[in-house]
Amino acid sequence: MTQYLAPSNDYCSHCGARTKQIWVEGLPFKGCAVECGFVHWNNPTPVVAVVVETPQGVVLAHNVAWPENVFSIITGFLDAHELPEECAVRETREELGLKAYAPKFIGHYMFKAKNQLIIGYSVKAEGDVVLNHELDDYKIIPSDKLQGWPGQTGQTVSDWVHLNRFLKRNV
Repeated sequence: MTQYLAPSNDYCSHCGARTKQIWVEGLPFKGCAVECGFVHWNNPTPVVAVVVETPQGVVLAHNVAWPENVFSIITGFLDAHELPEECAVRETREELGLKAYAPKFIGHYMFKAKNQLIIGYSVKAEGDVVLNHELDDYKIIPSDKLQGWPGQTGQTVSDWVHLNRFLKRNV
């Protein structure tokens, strides 16, 4: 089993000595080379993915660093002492300039390639879209036409779509 080892932990955060690969219960981690007791457990980074629902539909955005014609839902890192639902509202405001409300948990997904825990939320939003510096384009897909795609943000969308269909059938 291969475990992602963060390259930025070359020095022990407790004593400053170099780190080395150590094995704990059969898994590789980085630990202090002089064995002061430090182990970098490499916990995943929490990232919030947000399905932003406006009266016209769901907003998908294009990040300036992505290939042309690649759109996704809004994502952002969870800040210290911030709840995921607060992050969903904040990221919607920061990246799209929209007032978000009524955050609802969708699910959580492991993004192994980047060692991130994706925490999916949906929000209702209103206002005019004003993109921040991270984004250069957006489109709004009618909610009934939206489909997921491969990957964790796409799974968030798929789960949101299935949940909405279930709720509409059972209302």
